[in-house]
Amino acid sequence: MTNDTKEVSVEELLAKAKKPSADAMVLHPFYRGKIETTLKCCVRDFNDFAIWYTPGVAAPCRAIEANPELIYEHTNKWNTVAVVSDGTRVLGLGDIGPKAGLPVMEGKALLYKYLGGVDGIPIMIDTKDPETIINTVLLLQPGWGGVNLEDISQPKCFRILDTLREKAEIPIWHDDQQGTATVTLAGLINALKIVGKKISEVSIAFIGAGASNVAISRLIFSAGADPSRCYIVDSKGILGKHRKDLEMRKAEFVDKWRLCQITNAVGRQGNIPDAIKGVDVMIALSRSGPGVIAADWISTMAKDSIVFACANPVPEIWPWEAKAAGARIVATGRSDFPNQVNNSLGFPGIFRGALDVRARTITDEMCFAAAHALADHIGDRLDEEHILPNMDDWEVFPREAVAVAMKAQEQGVARISLSEDELYKHAHQIIKRSRDLTHMMMKDGFIPQPPV
Repeated sequence: MTNDTKEVSVEELLAKAKKPSADAMVLHPFYRGKIETTLKCCVRDFNDFAIWYTPGVAAPCRAIEANPELIYEHTNKWNTVAVVSDGTRVLGLGDIGPKAGLPVMEGKALLYKYLGGVDGIPIMIDTKDPETIINTVLLLQPGWGGVNLEDISQPKCFRILDTLREKAEIPIWHDDQQGTATVTLAGLINALKIVGKKISEVSIAFIGAGASNVAISRLIFSAGADPSRCYIVDSKGILGKHRKDLEMRKAEFVDKWRLCQITNAVGRQGNIPDAIKGVDVMIALSRSGPGVIAADWISTMAKDSIVFACANPVPEIWPWEAKAAGARIVATGRSDFPNQVNNSLGFPGIFRGALDVRARTITDEMCFAAAHALADHIGDRLDEEHILPNMDDWEVFPREAVAVAMKAQEQGVARISLSEDELYKHAHQIIKRSRDLTHMMMKDGFIPQPPV
């Protein structure tokens, strides 16, 4: 390959990487939003209004008053998720506020519906106070089957999630924590299969110590990785017992200080290049790139290294640069590159399963079940550029739903019991319906084709 050919190839890759943002600025105002409400009951004539509204609606109201569990039979609570955000940690954009964060939450609702058959509704909260967010969610929970916390800054996101999981009667999920962790674990399971390494023996550098990597490290350590062989880097360097700045604020940064105690047994100090040197795996969810991680740092990693550069909207290092530097497997959070490791592969199926058995919460064990279902689904298609199914392989979502729902029943956090076959048939049917409905509306012009 000549230098000229290589240069053209990189330019083409960069143009491809920039295209989604350019298209978004055309299509968002064209559609003026990505979701809407529509009817799911028949309106044969105006007499039906007497059934769906007054006076007929009083009968199900009385029934629910007498038996609150009937709300799941008479309303859409069984299939609804509130996507709640204060806009303080949006993608790789930071604290842009609740109004600027709304397009992301609408996108989340779109994925819930199309991939999981779940009705998601964005709830943007105009406060940064964690207690107000907690109280607001608790006050709103009667109308929802579950809550997806999204793009909330740390460290408050940990307290918000932990408090709500303790107090709420419906599943509360922080996708930046639990969702990203589940899909990352699935990707790591399969990447390690390819390179022939055991999770208990690898060393891992986690670049970024926000909500995502704190949760990812917890799940990966629970899955068998040795924390003492691992390194975590925040904005001030490698975590460890030497970090007096965190020791002084350990009441505020509880999770970071805990990680200082269990990781980095050799006492490494320094920053990203020092943490990466010699490790088998790098999992980065830090700042939007490129240029956050240099190619020559990647070249110091162990043989057959695995690189997850998952910052959004742009990875910390372009995947072709990481490959050229010696990484054997490279993943990003984007769908326009090979090996997407993104929570979108997890939350639609996970919540589908949780809702279908009316789970009271979503446990780590339910996340493990989803991760293994996701990893297993790739089957004999597993290779260096296909460590996970892509989102178009929609059959993975009912499989995840079944795994989650069965684990919820096993752990005693489900309100109802269903067989594996019943769960799969229901999840498959409702997800297929959402996809078919969207395609039908596109075909019939109810969703107009985008401008050329």
